Amino acid sequence: MENNLTLEDIQSFKGKYPKQLWYLFFSEMWERFCFYGMRGMLVIFMTTQLLMKEDVANLQYGATQAFVYAFTFIGGLFADKILGFRRSLFWGGILMIIGSCILAYDPKNLFFFGISFTIIGTGFFKPNISTMVGSLYKSDDTRRDAGFSLFYSGINIGALLGGYACIAIAQSYSWNLAFGLAAIVMLISLVTFVFTQRSLGSIGLKPTRISKEGEEKPQKSWVEYAVYIGSLAVIPLIMMMVSKTEYTDYFMFTIGPLTLIYIFYEMSKCTREERKKLFAALAFIFFSIVFWAFFEQSGGSLALFAENNLNHNLAGMKLNPNGVNNSANSLFVIIFAPILGILWIYMSKRKIEPNTIVKFGLGFLFLGLAFYTFYSTRFFADGNGITSLNMFTLAYFIITFGELCLSPIGLSIMTKLSTKSLQGVMMGMWFLASAYGQYVAGILGAEMATENATKQERLVAYTNGYLDLAIYAAIAGVIVIAISPLLKKLMGGVK
Repeated sequence: MENNLTLEDIQSFKGKYPKQLWYLFFSEMWERFCFYGMRGMLVIFMTTQLLMKEDVANLQYGATQAFVYAFTFIGGLFADKILGFRRSLFWGGILMIIGSCILAYDPKNLFFFGISFTIIGTGFFKPNISTMVGSLYKSDDTRRDAGFSLFYSGINIGALLGGYACIAIAQSYSWNLAFGLAAIVMLISLVTFVFTQRSLGSIGLKPTRISKEGEEKPQKSWVEYAVYIGSLAVIPLIMMMVSKTEYTDYFMFTIGPLTLIYIFYEMSKCTREERKKLFAALAFIFFSIVFWAFFEQSGGSLALFAENNLNHNLAGMKLNPNGVNNSANSLFVIIFAPILGILWIYMSKRKIEPNTIVKFGLGFLFLGLAFYTFYSTRFFADGNGITSLNMFTLAYFIITFGELCLSPIGLSIMTKLSTKSLQGVMMGMWFLASAYGQYVAGILGAEMATENATKQERLVAYTNGYLDLAIYAAIAGVIVIAISPLLKKLMGGVK
């Protein structure tokens, strides 16, 4: 029966959420366990096992994460034009499993080789599952934001479990075992998707091409195989660019302008109203770069801060500070994302829901308050530069609301403002913005880093940096809210 489901059948669901959302929820949850588990280990692994200096590790972290998100644009492009969302997702999952297995076998000597597989795999996987979530809703369905908020909580259940479990296993048992666990849960993600994809009807199937006679025909098989072979062939190139951060600079200075040129070319084929919406989408993408540059200190400078400057006491419990750094935000998202989603629905019915632009602005204001709280940890430090894990966790509590105002809403607005033919590409653009955010995050973290310093000196250096980020985030929030009338006009009827 599910094989015969039409798009209309799926989008006409009753209740708050379509059942297909739950299937995608669980697939994404386990994939995010793999991704965030490894993300939470990167900087600590590089400083303790590869013996990199802190500033180099911050730059390396930014470069690695930048490539991860940059390849989501390429994955979205191939899914739109050649593979379809389902095959792209499956291929990405296979590559992520291979990468995790390589790291489990020999993480020290094969680190960049394994990371290169996970970079490309994530690029094929991540943007396309989010796009399929958007396809479950009609364009004017007010339940869409709530659906993305729930989906986002699935992401964070995986991030919570992976973020704490992987670093704890790595430091208590072995790094090989921790990377192996990431491979196992990625396999669970892939199996979950394979056995539930029939409920998606036509969503995510391989795109057709238009023949000279105007007929729709399936894509030629050799084109699909060329994508698979090509993605493997670039592994050595990715290894070289990731291991040498100066190559990351060249890549980031090139991919952004080329992407914009391609988007502007595609926009030339659109109607005036479609172009206005796409310009609004680009504005959201630009501000998201700033947001992620600050937020993604969590995997870089905040990880090193947690490792060196926090006590182990959280509300009377003895916990690993880096485990808390990796998972506190995710725990708060799990708790509050569904509640906030229901709140958006409640406010929408009463016509008092803040529009997407105001939500974006609020995201920055919460971000600024959170980094001011990170800065305030200096006032709770002892004479040795060791400060409060409680205050550190409070900052993550605050930052969660900033993330929930921006990130799930951002995924939703990309699907609302994109034309049908550019949905995968624009979702990839959203993640490409995250790539630039990650890239800048590494640079900012490297500037805060101090070598051969006492814990007290580290505390001062890092918290000074967090105060600067707090001020800049607040300014960005005010700017977003101030230009909201212009963006609202560009968005037309999209809310």
